[in-house]
Amino acid sequence: MSVAPDPAEIFDRAASEGERRLNQSWLELVSTSFIAGFTIVFGLAALGIAHATLAPRIGAASKLPGSLAFGIGLVMLVTGRTELFNENFFDPVAAAIERDDSWLVGPLLRLWTVTFVVNLVGGALFVFVLSIEGALPPGTGESLVSVAEDIVHRKTKGIFADAIAGGALVALLSHLLESVNSVGSRIAVTYMVGILLALGPFDHVIVTVLHVFFGMQFGAEIAISTLGWITAIVTAGNVVGGLGLVTFSHIAQVSGSSE
Repeated sequence: MSVAPDPAEIFDRAASEGERRLNQSWLELVSTSFIAGFTIVFGLAALGIAHATLAPRIGAASKLPGSLAFGIGLVMLVTGRTELFNENFFDPVAAAIERDDSWLVGPLLRLWTVTFVVNLVGGALFVFVLSIEGALPPGTGESLVSVAEDIVHRKTKGIFADAIAGGALVALLSHLLESVNSVGSRIAVTYMVGILLALGPFDHVIVTVLHVFFGMQFGAEIAISTLGWITAIVTAGNVVGGLGLVTFSHIAQVSGSSE
């Protein structure tokens, strides 16, 4: 029976992975971020299809199978080793902390900025493709409109709280992936986090923005200014949850264990 690694070993693994991510060429970083953007749209489409198919039969209970469907998209993204904003918080910061000469502020900002922007570009382009009439089963568009409107009509403090939870969940995924040793375990961990993310729903900025944009493409009456406001609130919450709540607390854990 394999033994789970201790916090120091998880941190070392994360730092090694973080070095790889920080040292990507521009072409590799842009490519992997673009792939992640359109890959996660498969999860959004699957969620919409599940809702559209099952809501007439089981009503609000269709949220559960919708979340189960969305989790598959996150598994595809993580097992493909692509680059999703916020999922790349813990590993690169671990690498930066482990280096004595620099905090690698420039490479960190490059990684996060490129990932954020190109995730949205790749996702938006694929949303355009799947929004073409007949590309998705009947009723899917209406389901996506309903989800998008539910997202934007929440109170600001609720969105921010859900974004903190979403940022924490996705950053925690990075930590958990370094604590397991097999592909099967990585798939299981990723799938569980994907289900929780959609079931909340807990906001992850890329997922949330693309979800709202998907709804807009099918006719949701949501202004661009509202989409921008949602992007700002969720991004801030993701940073608080991903960096402040998860990444720095795990760094403190490792620092405490070495004293």
